[in-house]
Amino acid sequence: MLLISGFLSIAIAGCKNNQVAEVDTTNPFFTAYNTPFDVPPFEKIMAKHYMPAFIKGMADGRVEIDSLASSKTNPTFQNTIESFDKAGLLLTKVSSVFSSQSSANTNDSLQKIEVEVSPLLSAYRDEILLNSALFKKIKSVYDNQSDLKLNPEQQFLLENLYKSFIRNGANLNKQDQDTLKRLNQRLSVLTVKFSQNVLAETNSFILFVNKEDLKGLPESVIATAAETAKEAGQEGKWAFTTQRPSIFPFIQYSPNRSLREKLFNAYTNRGNNGNAFDNNKILAEIVKLRADRAKLLGYKTHAHFVLEPRMAKVPENVFNLLNNLWEKAIPVARNEVEEMQKIITKEGSKFILEPSDWWYYAEKLRKEKYNLNDSELRPYFKLENVRDGLFTVANKLFGITLTPLTGIPCPHPDAQAYEVKDADGSHLGVLYMDFFPRASKQQGAWCGNYRSYHIVNNKGVTPVVTVVYNFTRPSGDIPALLSIEEASTMYHEFGHALDALFNKSTYNQTNIAWDFVELPSQLMEHWTTEPEVLNIYAKNYKTGEPIPSVLVEKIKNSGYFNQGFQNVEIMAASLLDMSYHSLEAPVNIDIQSFEKEYFKKIGLIPEIVSRYRSTYFTHIAGGYDAGYYCYTWAAVLDNDAFEAFKEKGIFDTTVATSYRKNILEKNGTMDAMKMFVNFRGREPIIEPLLKNRGLIKD
Repeated sequence: MLLISGFLSIAIAGCKNNQVAEVDTTNPFFTAYNTPFDVPPFEKIMAKHYMPAFIKGMADGRVEIDSLASSKTNPTFQNTIESFDKAGLLLTKVSSVFSSQSSANTNDSLQKIEVEVSPLLSAYRDEILLNSALFKKIKSVYDNQSDLKLNPEQQFLLENLYKSFIRNGANLNKQDQDTLKRLNQRLSVLTVKFSQNVLAETNSFILFVNKEDLKGLPESVIATAAETAKEAGQEGKWAFTTQRPSIFPFIQYSPNRSLREKLFNAYTNRGNNGNAFDNNKILAEIVKLRADRAKLLGYKTHAHFVLEPRMAKVPENVFNLLNNLWEKAIPVARNEVEEMQKIITKEGSKFILEPSDWWYYAEKLRKEKYNLNDSELRPYFKLENVRDGLFTVANKLFGITLTPLTGIPCPHPDAQAYEVKDADGSHLGVLYMDFFPRASKQQGAWCGNYRSYHIVNNKGVTPVVTVVYNFTRPSGDIPALLSIEEASTMYHEFGHALDALFNKSTYNQTNIAWDFVELPSQLMEHWTTEPEVLNIYAKNYKTGEPIPSVLVEKIKNSGYFNQGFQNVEIMAASLLDMSYHSLEAPVNIDIQSFEKEYFKKIGLIPEIVSRYRSTYFTHIAGGYDAGYYCYTWAAVLDNDAFEAFKEKGIFDTTVATSYRKNILEKNGTMDAMKMFVNFRGREPIIEPLLKNRGLIKD
């Protein structure tokens, strides 16, 4: 998952008055950072610094925008579009730090600020986008662009900027603009509250078990559970939570069916417990207001509004892709159910497979079919080895090196910092990696920027990038041992990081098609289990011995295993997201009833639960609304793109250079399909995806 701090989404926010806060020189945001590579001085930034910096950033941005809008000079690209691009830099500075920290290291103070500042940011964003004098100048440049001799990047920026004003209400009358502002401010608060509730629900549940309940669990899982219990004041017991590194090993290995069910139900009912953190009414209102806003802006549905600037263009194209894969995946999933039910019967049990049983019996099935289980693989996936192998892959592909940095401020004590250098030794940027779960961190994994690449005075300003994970922690003498899925996630987010590190945008603003944004990350995943790559990094953490060839062969042979489940699980979530956002205003729904009826309508089998149920589906509250399909859309692209590497060799530097030059350096500065065609020589085809997911015969 990618979190982007973009100019239009954050940096043009502000407040409704012209008051400029007094400059406090003790506030780190008001002075030069004076740190290595100008990274944020995290150890000096306190909660009390954010709000004054937000207020001043908004005030400064207002002055800059007012000056631009009221200027009597004839609008040109330089004095209008470039000036607009440079406005609000202080706000970008504070927003990038705050958004990253509130996701990865939040606390009560930051959560309070988040709720307080969100409507302020929304209000001033609207004030900028609805500024008629400013829009008139931008429209003038847009209408006269044929006379301006703009380069392709400038044309692309101008086109997207002009359309963003139109799409955000610039042509509405005053009354409708006021309505739009109210909708946006309310939505900004609701989406923050939704995510905060999911974090609170995740942190509120803990399952304590006794020694006899540990049967079947790997040693590393038991050790981590003991530390979790100790941290919770129950030394001598073992504890499991709804954090993914805790829950999924338990439901994968524990033969205790009732405990598996209890933990699984706690996970899938987050935000749906009728308590202070319940998200049902919040999500219902979010869906309603988004539909109202789309209608106000002249769109049939929120999905039509969202998809217009993306590769998909219209909801019908998304549904066509998802339904195509759904129809192919459901029969495969049903076959997997039959195979697991046979194991249950063979063991002498009479119950019917339930969703909370899936991981446990899927693991048994994998052992039966491929003589492979996750526990025998983990010793070869020590986190540090996976990380170093990833760095080696990046070096072999692009020539870059990553060197640990010491004495540099870090966003959290757990975070690691690296200097990234190009093949010629020049500085590319700084990368932070933050690996382990904690109560202050949202679930999942993501990539974000503390600073994005852009050019100032003809000189490139290098990026500062962070990748955040929630991996299995080390415990005692046992290091962090990853699952293959976690190793793939490390590669995924690093792909986003490469996208940020290689970017060569001239301007602060970029315009990435959101259904293209997962291409760099998902493409990188392909290297994770390539035999040539496993031989680089997969070493036994105790002996240092490389992974045996027999295990590599088993990994390869089991590549199609559980694909019915995995495809149905993600398609269900993608279709649910699209179904909410394809509703036409007025919308008035009960979330639980809607979800239940929709899954019944599309034929979701009872043994599988959607990867995200509505009340903890943070993607659709945090930027992936009518957008969770993006992972699948990009999967068509990344599977096709990886074929280019396989045709020449997975470390072919000519292909890697083409990929870097045509996609990673250009992303956000030109049309997504043009970038792909420039790299691949043609438009993408779906067959590599279907083949790699086992949905058609090779």
